[in-house]
Amino acid sequence: MNIQLDSQKLYYSISEVSALFDVNTSVIRYWGKEFKQLKPIKNAKGERRYTKKDIDTIHKIFVLLRDKGYTIEGAKKELANTGTLFEEIPSSTNEIIERLEKIKTKLLAIKSQLD
Repeated sequence: MNIQLDSQKLYYSISEVSALFDVNTSVIRYWGKEFKQLKPIKNAKGERRYTKKDIDTIHKIFVLLRDKGYTIEGAKKELANTGTLFEEIPSSTNEIIERLEKIKTKLLAIKSQLD
């Protein structure tokens, strides 16, 4: 599933988020109650506003529940073990290069210990 977000927008309404995932707004609200990682802010009217980070978390939940067939409890455990199934996806070429350089440095350090 490829989610296209508006790069200018900071917050999304629950109806916009539910449309992205083709689920009812009640599903998004339920996931918000069940998963502590999902914390949308509320405006003065009490309406939920979701950030890109929230949408990324919802995407992870969606993949675990709908694509991989996890139960709610299983998905909670998987999300609690951050980094095991999902990693932050670099957004730019520079970020990718920086990560690869860090990995290279670590691997060279391990190699020198083994020699």
